[in-house]
Amino acid sequence: MSYESSKSDVVLIGAGIMSTTLGVLIKELAPDWKITVFEQLGVAGGESSNEKNNSGTGHAALCELNYTAEQADGTIDISQAVRINERFQLSRQLWAYLADRNLIENPRNFITGLPHMSFVKGKENVAFLKKRVEALSNHPLFQEMAFSDDPNQLKEWFPLIMNNRPANEPVAGTKIDDGTDVNFGELTRTMSDYLEREDVNINYNHSVQDIKQTTDGTWELKVRDKNGAIGTHKSRFVFIGAGGGSLSLLQKTGTPEGKHIGGFPISGQYLECNNPEVIEQHYAKVYGKNPPGAPLMVVPHLDTRFIDGKRALIFGPFAGFSPKFLKTGSNKDLFASVKPHNMITMLAAGLKNISLLQYLIQQLRLTKKERMNELREFFPDAKDEDWELKIAGQRVQVIKDTSASKGTIQFSDTEVVHSHDRSLAALLGGSPGASTSVSDMIGLIETCFPQKMDEWKPKLKEMIPSYGENLSDKPELIAEIKSSTIRALELDRNM
Repeated sequence: MSYESSKSDVVLIGAGIMSTTLGVLIKELAPDWKITVFEQLGVAGGESSNEKNNSGTGHAALCELNYTAEQADGTIDISQAVRINERFQLSRQLWAYLADRNLIENPRNFITGLPHMSFVKGKENVAFLKKRVEALSNHPLFQEMAFSDDPNQLKEWFPLIMNNRPANEPVAGTKIDDGTDVNFGELTRTMSDYLEREDVNINYNHSVQDIKQTTDGTWELKVRDKNGAIGTHKSRFVFIGAGGGSLSLLQKTGTPEGKHIGGFPISGQYLECNNPEVIEQHYAKVYGKNPPGAPLMVVPHLDTRFIDGKRALIFGPFAGFSPKFLKTGSNKDLFASVKPHNMITMLAAGLKNISLLQYLIQQLRLTKKERMNELREFFPDAKDEDWELKIAGQRVQVIKDTSASKGTIQFSDTEVVHSHDRSLAALLGGSPGASTSVSDMIGLIETCFPQKMDEWKPKLKEMIPSYGENLSDKPELIAEIKSSTIRALELDRNM
């Protein structure tokens, strides 16, 4: 059984935050281009972008300690924190542009102003946090960050964390009011609605089975609909933004750039509070330091969230392992991704990361009591009956060969792989992910459409005023951007 074939200028595989962001950018830059989206689920943002599958932090390195590494000489390297914050500012500007022009409605449905804080205990960690603040506060993006090691002050910032904590325990925290909670699932759905109004053809319940490049350079996709019918679709550009499913689709293309790359899936779990009285006592995102042996993405945090218009409180993440590459994927995903060209890379990664595997197995075996004990390290008065275990999304971390060694697992960045002729790109990796989606997709546009950049730069500058600028050198521009995005996104109004 088959259905009629079609042709587009751009095909987006997956209707998550990355594909919808790229779709919005291209629709604004080239409104006459025909864009088609294929999504195997029945909704947009149903996998990693969904609000119940990610932390919604709006990663800006304001509270995430793993973005400021302590060097061997004791100094703090803030370069990654600066880069991530600058990238998040691009996201805020695009969303503000869309809201200002009524291209999307009700920004408060997907973004809320919320303090970002850090909390540490122990003499060495307090010293680290103090040095971190000293290093960051000299930068215009972080100069409003406050530090305290006074228990009374900390109790005002996060009372749940400080109540009934040992009086002789060294503790410290930071606070900055420029943080946000972002409901990336709602944002994805909002941008998908915009795309559909702009005549973008979004095909839900359509699964891409194969991708091959034809002799004329276009890409031919075989797509199965929900009834099992197979159709052929051609496009001169393809973006594979299918989250954990991107690797298998990239491998099907046969491009050299898709070889010698593997994927390592990590599942997530978290505790959610069901007691409204407890939820009302915490209004912040508070991050600690990741436990010894844990991957960089597993950083404990006690977070206020806004989901379906309601305030929530979660603690996590607890890592786990599943061979699935998507939450709705197959247990065969990991094994099917091992090919002759990446087998050595995958084996090398396995040998080098035995301790990581042991950690993930240990996490899988945690009981409710053990998880609650971890929560009580953050929130001493937590009661078992107030918290329920929830399953978050799957993350597939990129495994690749680097100049240093084979089989390196990439935990600290999102990666976009391009074909040699730049007519196809695939998104791999998961952190910081959704928060830097605009930066990632602008980089993709610059790489894949270099011949269009002279024409498109004025429009990009209109959408994103800091485009092409180094924010670190322009404190006046930082202040202007923060002011304009706060107004457009209504971040000065509390829920």
